[in-house]
Parts: sequence; structure tokens; C-alpha cells
Amino acid sequence: MPHYDRTALVPRILHLGVGGFHRAHLARYVDELAESGSDWAIRGVGLLDVDAKMADVLSAQDDLYTLIARDSDGSHPNVVGSVVDFVLGSGALARAVADPALAILSLTITEGGYALERPNATIEAIVDALDARRSAGGAPLTILSCDNLPGNGTVAREAITRVAATRGDRLVRYLESSCTFPNSMVDRITPQTTDADRAWLRDEVGIDDGWPVVCEPFRQWVLEDAFAVGRPQFEDVGVLLTDRVHDWELYKLRMLNATHSCMAYLMAVAGVVYVDEAIANPVVRAYLERFLSTEAIPTLAEIPGHPAADYAETVLERFANTGVRDQIGRLCIDGTAKFPTFLIPTVERQLELGGPVECAALALAGWARYLGTVPTADRASDSHGARSAELARRALDDPRAFLDLDLVFTPRLRESERFADAFVRAYADIAARGSIAAMT
Repeated sequence: MPHYDRTALVPRILHLGVGGFHRAHLARYVDELAESGSDWAIRGVGLLDVDAKMADVLSAQDDLYTLIARDSDGSHPNVVGSVVDFVLGSGALARAVADPALAILSLTITEGGYALERPNATIEAIVDALDARRSAGGAPLTILSCDNLPGNGTVAREAITRVAATRGDRLVRYLESSCTFPNSMVDRITPQTTDADRAWLRDEVGIDDGWPVVCEPFRQWVLEDAFAVGRPQFEDVGVLLTDRVHDWELYKLRMLNATHSCMAYLMAVAGVVYVDEAIANPVVRAYLERFLSTEAIPTLAEIPGHPAADYAETVLERFANTGVRDQIGRLCIDGTAKFPTFLIPTVERQLELGGPVECAALALAGWARYLGTVPTADRASDSHGARSAELARRALDDPRAFLDLDLVFTPRLRESERFADAFVRAYADIAARGSIAAMT
């Protein structure tokens, strides 16, 4: 249980999108700082229908929840107290943002939450709230994206500013003069909470929690120190404050995230359910090691004092965690959105270098086989999946047809005979021998 006086905490952080990752990451850092004497706290705010359930659960528990860190040796629960309130709706968001005592508006609205191809109610609500703050006196504010996408602060600034420009010059000037948007790299594997997790917590620990959070022990937050008006002493609890966030992003994207995507569909086709089961197979591990050492790492700029090879080994160790039970199905969500960021840049760079692309080609061929052979009802969701599924069906007769998916495959890849040949060979090998045998 928290050892600090929660009534003395001040919610200077307003967080939009209180889900599992937020409660395993930012909220836990703020909780640990409170244990050492900080008075910073978080007020949650939700705009979606699902947020009403979260609000009800937290309200019934005085906004307390249990964070269960699991490793191969067991489970380690902590009750977190840094969230002290939860409000719902765009009106509540505007009122909270207008409060001059607020210092940070933090966000986990998912990678797709910043897209403006169609009307975006979330960004519109954020802009309305920022305009309310401007009208109330225009106190400075940090808008802190904690979403898993490159240049997340830059992406947030561009999306918000683009919508704000439709409201008039005064709001844009306020954003430019008084708001900051730090970039950050966030990392902690956080599977979906299950009924079994709730039952274990109740039966083994004696805590009845309607919505606990399960996570791995590992966590990382690399953050630009670009705050408009005050911040918690994040560095005291292990946050790395640096101006090299981009290099760390590439480490994560091209090693952790790309390796997730490399295994996801190949394992799903093979019927493997959990990540730790996959990595326990020597053939799978050897394939991922080969991808990391020969394809991913050569495309990266080494961060002084943090060798890429050490980071890669940490990635594989995390996958081997039998306690967290991360699901292969979770890794299969939104392949059309993930591959262009996680894997395609590595392939493009290797084509420039004349280096190997076989591991990446196999991963992409595995995705095509997954889309073409797994029934629609059993496939993970994909917000842009209609076109990829259509081409995957055509690929059953002509594998090269899948490369027409311009949402993922860039002109450089589509025009590369070397990559196309590797893709077609990999596709045929999976079809003939199965996805695991094709990794050899």
C-alpha cells in the first residue's frame, strides 16, 4: 500500500487515456516519487465509452489499483496511489486544462489517436481545452505524449496545431509561445488484464481489484527535458533525460518493436499463443538473433555507453519472461500501421547497404500468409486491414501481388528485385514447410 498521505498530493498532471500502459508507466513513476516526498499526483480524464467503466472501477477503489510486475520467478504486486481523481467528458477535460495550477497534460491516445485523415474527436477536444486555458489567462503548459510512436511530441504538436489553426491565430500563438511538446521513448510490456489475473490477486494476495494491471519488471522512459512550467524529479526514479531521444527510439523501434512484428505472424500461423513459448523454441530464437545481429543493428547509430548488442540481448531476455504471458495475438494488432515504422526502414537501409533482407522478408511473408489463411474472425484487428487482406488473398496464387500494398511497401521495396525474390522465396517456404521450419 502507499506509505504517503494521498490527501496532500496535488494533481498537477492531467492524463488523457488512463489504460493499462499509463498505469504501469507514468503513474508508477509518479507513485514512486510520492513515496520519496513528492506531492505531484495525476487526475485521469476519459473521452471514450470504455473510460466510463474505468472511472467506475477506480472510483469504487478510491482511485487505487494494483500493479502486478511478473517475471519468471513470480508476481510482485504494489498498490499505486498516484491517481487521485478521474473525470469524464470533453467538458471536464476543458475545465481541468483551464486550471492554471495544471502543469502537464499527458496523453496515451494510441498511435492512431493523432491521425487527421478524418475528423478526430480526441484532438478536437484537446484543442478546445487548450483554447479554454488560453481564454483563462494562457498559463504555460507541457503537452506530454506517452504514446509509442517516433517523435511523439512532434506528432502531438503538429496534430494539435493543425486543428488549432482552424480556430484562429490567437490559439496558435499561445501554443507556440507558452506550450512545449517533449519527445519521449516509452517502454514496458503490459498485456491485457484477464479474469485470471483478478482471481489470482483476490485468492493469493487478498486484494479485490476490479481492474489491476499486469506488466513486466522492465521499464524505460527516455525523455526530453523540455517542460513549460515545472515537472516531477523524474530522474530520481530512473527516467533518462537526454537530447538523444531519437536514437533511443530507433533502438526500440528496430529491435524491440520490429522483433515483435517479426515473430508475431509467423508464430500465429504456427498456432503459438504466448511470446515466452515462442522464444523458448531454439529455431525461433536463432531466427530473431540473426535478424537483430545481421539486419537491425547494422542500421543503427550506437549510443555511447549503451551498445546496441546489449539492448538486443535485453529484448530477448524480456521475451523469455514466463510470468508476464504476453500474447502473440496482441502483437498481431495493426500490422498495416506497424510495419512501415518498425521494419520497413531497416529493409530500405539494408538495400542501400547491399546487406541481408531475408529475415525481414520472411516476417512480411508470414504476415501475408496470416492474412491469407487465418479466418477473418480469428485475426487481430487492423485499422487499415481491408486492402492488406485483399492482396493477401491474391498472394495465395501470386505471392508477389502482396507487394502492391503501398500502405506498407515503399517504391524502393516494390522496385527491388532482390527484396521481391526474397519475399517470394520466403512465402513459398512457409507454404511448403510451415512458418517455424522456414526460419531455419
